[in-house]
Amino acid sequence: MRKASGSAPKGERGRGVVAAGVKAGRRKSAAPVARQAKPNGPVRAAKAARRETKGLERRASEKVLQGGRMSATTDVATSASRGKYVYCIIEAPDALRFGPVGIGADPSEVYTVHYKSLAAVVSDAPLEVLDSTRENVLAHERVNETVMREHTVIPMSFGTIFKTREDIVELLRSAAGAFGDVLNKMQNKLEFGLKVLWDRDQAIREVEHEDEDISRLKKEISGQKGPTYFARMQYGRLIDSALQSRSERYVADILEQLREVSVASRINKPIGDKMIMNAAFLISRDQETAFDAKVKSIAGRFDKLTFKYTGPWPPYNFVNIRLKLERA
Repeated sequence: MRKASGSAPKGERGRGVVAAGVKAGRRKSAAPVARQAKPNGPVRAAKAARRETKGLERRASEKVLQGGRMSATTDVATSASRGKYVYCIIEAPDALRFGPVGIGADPSEVYTVHYKSLAAVVSDAPLEVLDSTRENVLAHERVNETVMREHTVIPMSFGTIFKTREDIVELLRSAAGAFGDVLNKMQNKLEFGLKVLWDRDQAIREVEHEDEDISRLKKEISGQKGPTYFARMQYGRLIDSALQSRSERYVADILEQLREVSVASRINKPIGDKMIMNAAFLISRDQETAFDAKVKSIAGRFDKLTFKYTGPWPPYNFVNIRLKLERA
């Protein structure tokens, strides 16, 4: 049985796992702070893809700045004119249409703009800053999920708007080599998210029971009649250190077991006190079933932890391109 929690756009596939304490939920973005990856060829390729897309962002920004028509800044003047909202880049020599699934209260038609074998997936949109409302963000994600069913995608960040079709063609032309290389490295790759949570109070009780120093200090504090400020400070430091060590062991164990069925992984900052792991995994399409089974197996072993497993997604955490349009 698979369970899914949270609201999601139609067509979204959320993964739940059949094990004690396992739930599925929507992926939420978080600022990356570290990355763990397999030290092999595919991982180096993923790292290279990320480095090259960062270089692509810089070169594309320089290109449009030199042309005097576009800028990589985020300040877009509100205008009544229409622009082109870009969702992702794919490889497609022929014109494609994906239906009225784009951003807008009345979903706009999504289609492709081409330069040779490269294509930008776009829809018409007001040439203005788009509010990051739930509806807009889910529409952006809905389009990427629709396209990725049959294509490898380079996802663009939310709010990427160009003034004209010619501007998009110029971007594709000027960065064709870099885009092609990234598409090659991301070929048949998917992203899955995995968040792991624990009951912090229960973990503290276990630490107090298992650690002699912490147990002894707690008894001393409870038996003291006078001020206990410094004793409590020491107790707090010992508890924090023990919880940190325990959570790191959990995370290291989970990552090690998932290493064999993933191309690369990235650790994002946990959200709140209950979350001990917030990770994204790059998976080959032919390893999707194996990865799914491995997550279920791990969740079954760690019955005191709660797993939130989501995907598949475009490789947001492994490709980073941010371009915005400014009025000339």
